[in-house]
Amino acid sequence: MRNYIADSISEVTDEIVKDLEKERAIDNLDIFNQPDRDVIKEIIIKLNRIVFPGYYIDRNYKRYNISTTISSLTEDVTYNLVKQISLALRFNEKYEKCIEEQCTCEAEKKTVKFMKQITKIREYLDTDIEAMFEGDPASYSKNEIIISYPGLYAIAVYRYAHELHKLGIPLIPRIMTEVAHSKTGIDIHPGAEISKYFFIDHGTGIVIGGTTVIGEHVKLYQGVTLGALSLKGGRALSEIKRHPTIEDNVTIYSGASILGGDTVIGHDSIIGGNVFLTKSVPANTKVYAQNQELNFDTKTEA
Repeated sequence: MRNYIADSISEVTDEIVKDLEKERAIDNLDIFNQPDRDVIKEIIIKLNRIVFPGYYIDRNYKRYNISTTISSLTEDVTYNLVKQISLALRFNEKYEKCIEEQCTCEAEKKTVKFMKQITKIREYLDTDIEAMFEGDPASYSKNEIIISYPGLYAIAVYRYAHELHKLGIPLIPRIMTEVAHSKTGIDIHPGAEISKYFFIDHGTGIVIGGTTVIGEHVKLYQGVTLGALSLKGGRALSEIKRHPTIEDNVTIYSGASILGGDTVIGHDSIIGGNVFLTKSVPANTKVYAQNQELNFDTKTEA
């Protein structure tokens, strides 16, 4: 039996190694020339420590003063982000043939541009926290929201990823939002345009497509999909607006699906639960699904 297992493992190994020679995407073995997902997770953690310094604490940092702490974190994030961006740039046709020194130089420029957006990101997140606190009577304080709300975590990671996406950096923004997706069940594409005072309540199962545009003071409940109407065109649709536009002061309740790049939900509208929409809605409109008829059969003893 021992020889049978050993021989079988050897045979299976030979088959797999031979299969790896077909030069498909799945056969790539160059693990050292692509971004490291674990490092990117650490970058998210440290960005949260910079953005929310009183809430995400690393005991390894000596907090003699806030300047020293922020300086240490900023240097750490910058160093690691430069390395990851220089690797990611090779997945962009524009940079795929650049030598290491050129990629590193470009990565440094993009990293500095991103880091200079931190104060803007904090400004936007402050409005998101305000929207959650004012919109959720179950919240006891803003501290509770920052510490525990999955919606805020997903929005924060999206806002980091979105700024990197705008700089034309491949892979890293999507890895970031997928980290948040796996942690919270909230799937926000980094290409989506989301304004201030964004409120995700509960959050699980929310999907926001890459060409979605969302105005200010928009509230989404769990299970909402802002998606594409059809993907039959495949790659030909990649540069086309496929996802809806949600104007200011719109509330979308749980289970609603709003699809299509030409679909616009006018400002101050309410979209009820389980609504399926593929056409635009004028401003100040309430859309709701007709209640299903419920039957109740009371058990009676024979």
